[in-house]
Amino acid sequence: MAEKKINDTFLKACRGEKTDYVPVWYMRQAGRSQPEYRAIKEKYSLFEITHQPELCAYVTRLPVEQYDVDAAILYKDIMTPLPAIGVEVEIKSGIGPVIDNPIRSLSDVEKLGEIDPESDVSYVLETIKLLTQEQLEVPLIGFTGAPFTLASYMIEGGPSRNYNKTKAFMYAEPKAWFALMDKLAEVSITYVKAQIKAGAKAIQIFDSWVGALNVADYRYYIKPTMERIFSELKSENVPLIMFGVGASHLAKEWHDLPLDVVGLDWRLQIQEARSMGLTKTLQGNLDPAILLSPWEVIEERAKQILDQGMQTDGYIFNLGHGVFPEVNPENLKKLTAFIHDYSKNVKVNA
Repeated sequence: MAEKKINDTFLKACRGEKTDYVPVWYMRQAGRSQPEYRAIKEKYSLFEITHQPELCAYVTRLPVEQYDVDAAILYKDIMTPLPAIGVEVEIKSGIGPVIDNPIRSLSDVEKLGEIDPESDVSYVLETIKLLTQEQLEVPLIGFTGAPFTLASYMIEGGPSRNYNKTKAFMYAEPKAWFALMDKLAEVSITYVKAQIKAGAKAIQIFDSWVGALNVADYRYYIKPTMERIFSELKSENVPLIMFGVGASHLAKEWHDLPLDVVGLDWRLQIQEARSMGLTKTLQGNLDPAILLSPWEVIEERAKQILDQGMQTDGYIFNLGHGVFPEVNPENLKKLTAFIHDYSKNVKVNA
């Protein structure tokens, strides 16, 4: 079946091309704050939703239809590929991913298996095909967790505030650490290529917790792995986006990687990033807490960010992290319209 013609404004911005207006999408735009999603969650767990392609596709496209955003992001969890390689993951309500067989040694790493996306995560690929061949009129962003963030869950056994076990393992067991990075790089590359083959038009890699490392440790323990991942994905000819939380000190390191878009959280202003020498497309970065404010505050903060972002081509509006459950969906709809209208007027009069 032929794919539908899509609005490619987001893809143009990823490539640093001129656009008629600033494209926008929101991390965690699918789910959480949407009443339709909460009704679904009363019947199904996250695991059950993602394993039903029709239902997962509905959740993924719902914010596109409600908010008029310029891209969809596949609804799933970053832990999705891990069970295929032998990691027992349970998503516990109010806690997050919990792993009962944490990594403790090189032998634990050596026991990890391979991923065969067509058999291990066929439901993910079927969801992508449904969305890109039949339903969406905007690009679909696929994603994966970066090796450090995946490793942090695998070593800590669940979410952590300080990642002490992860960092201790990294420092004390370098052979095991680099073996784990190699394994997770292979998983990420294979998994992402399958998403692209199924129809994903861009890929975002979430290194949510890598901000726990300083620049020197990032360069030594992480950056070579990320170089490998992005280098191998470059030949797929889709935009590649990097994002992490609390990692502004790593923005220049990301910019050096063979990727297309550097995602910023709310801690680093767009103009600061540009002054640091970041010339690639930037994505971000309204603090999601602002969405709980009166509309006048939301509009003013969004305008400030847009004014900085639009000083060059290659800018995508997003949040500095994900949508909170408490956010009113009407504010996201209103914000999207404001971003489109305001940026269109500025570009017309420029």
